[in-house]
Amino acid sequence: MELLIIVGVIVLLVVIAGIYLWATYNSLVTLKVRVDEAWSDITVQLKRRADLIPNIIEAVKGYATHEKGVFEAVTKARAETLSASTPADASVAENHMQQALKSVFAVAEAYPQLQASQNFLQLQSELVDTEDKIQASRRFYNGGVRELNTKVQVFPNTLFVRGLGFTEREFFEVSDSAAIAEPPRVQF
Repeated sequence: MELLIIVGVIVLLVVIAGIYLWATYNSLVTLKVRVDEAWSDITVQLKRRADLIPNIIEAVKGYATHEKGVFEAVTKARAETLSASTPADASVAENHMQQALKSVFAVAEAYPQLQASQNFLQLQSELVDTEDKIQASRRFYNGGVRELNTKVQVFPNTLFVRGLGFTEREFFEVSDSAAIAEPPRVQF
């Protein structure tokens, strides 16, 4: 009878451990998928912004043909944004893009005819909307990364989750947070 009780307790402990492992694994998979989805949202918005940039450049270029350095900086920043594949790469590209956009809008402020252009105003509006979406996507991504990293690091999960292929993810941080604290300001 005592042997039966010991076997029963061992079986119960194994079942509880199995349920815990199953639930933990499923929650980690859910968090990983959520983080991947959030990163995809960021890349979609960065691509959307990169697609707007040539239109803005063309609109400004018609008025400020002598500002070649500004246009080259924006083109370089756009290429860097499109080639970024990790949060760290995207962070560096984000800093460069913010600086380049500020330069473009500084140039645009010097041309009243450009400021009155309906096409340019619409492009600006779309850019501001895209910048807002990028910020929202970053917050969602970083929230998912925080949850995943916490789940990977807590005890007893830390004992076995790395063996299952789950690792911590990088936050999408920008080294110059003041540069992205708000979308590029466009005031005419």
